[in-house]
Amino acid sequence: MNKSTRLGNSTLQINRLGLGCMGMSEFYGAFDEAESIKTLQEAIELGVNFFDTAHMYGSGANEKLLGKAFSGKWNDIVVATKFGVLRGPNGEWLGLNGQPEYIKEACELSLTNLGVETIDLFYMHRQAPDVDIETIVGAMSDLVKEGKVKYIGISEVNAETIRRAHKVHPISAVQCEFSLWSREPEQEILEVCKELGITFVSYSPLGRGFLTGAYKSRADFEAGDFRLDNPRFTEEAFQGNLKFIEIIDQIANGKGVTKAQIALAWILSQYEEIIAIPGTRKIHRLEENLGAYNIELTLSDLELIEKSIPKDTVGSRY
Repeated sequence: MNKSTRLGNSTLQINRLGLGCMGMSEFYGAFDEAESIKTLQEAIELGVNFFDTAHMYGSGANEKLLGKAFSGKWNDIVVATKFGVLRGPNGEWLGLNGQPEYIKEACELSLTNLGVETIDLFYMHRQAPDVDIETIVGAMSDLVKEGKVKYIGISEVNAETIRRAHKVHPISAVQCEFSLWSREPEQEILEVCKELGITFVSYSPLGRGFLTGAYKSRADFEAGDFRLDNPRFTEEAFQGNLKFIEIIDQIANGKGVTKAQIALAWILSQYEEIIAIPGTRKIHRLEENLGAYNIELTLSDLELIEKSIPKDTVGSRY
């Protein structure tokens, strides 16, 4: 299985299993900065060169963490960050912003937090409903012309929005939740990305941890874990979604590998230009995830998944 691919409409080679960094600063219970820095640096040693952050993760703290971990190592890696989701001083949610002035300010802030002169991949995290995509991408395009950003991406958008955005400026990546329990991108988005040469980036490829089998009930989460407020992690949803785990477990046992590795191998098997960014704070989990490169899913494995795993979950994504 190919371990790297070209970032769409760019000259950059990125590995197909990157590292999502959100949980290193917020959302999934307690975190430890020293452990996270160790994991980030070890990731480079293990051949990972694609890292995903956003200004809203820890209200800038996650970008600063990467800035600290990657100081002097920027030539070896590609970092993506995002704008558009506003947070207040105490982390409160303040809605979405797509105004050109704000986009420029957000870029400057991210450059400062990361400690770099250029952002490799700058995403619109979510589209503000009151600003059309042409205006947003136009402002992002200006940042490319100014040398502040190399390539641009958009996140959680539909197929029509991708086409409209791409007409304004080449889109390099589209990021959406995609996994064995979030299959909506199959309806249109994957096809549009293939057609336009855009890299599709799967976030939460392990179903926020559910598909690893590590979580059996709500009692397994620490206080403050945002999954406790997520519709897919009610007690009823836990029970209703066990079917996903059973089939993944069956295939994993047959190959002597882990459920996480099967879930990631399934994503990578879709087509050569798709990549995934599983998040972890721990080196042993990172090593486990990278083991997915060595797994070949047979035609019968893929047929079993298609036939036996439901297309819909109990509980919506948000």
